Amino acid sequence: MDHRHNTGRVRGVLCFNCNSAIGKLGDDPDTVRRAAVYSEGKSWKPTVVVPGVYQLPS
Repeated sequence: MDHRHNTGRVRGVLCFNCNSAIGKLGDDPDTVRRAAVYSEGKSWKPTVVVPGVYQLPS
């Protein structure tokens, strides 16, 4: 069973590997998207907003 770690609410049933991956990515949809982009071989780089502050692509 897949669930939100902060609320305990069940989202659905996933295989062990998928459930573990989502958990290790912190249940963060933006992190999951970046991981998907990376696995597709597309590079992404942060944009400098001001020195020391970066914006990640969505």
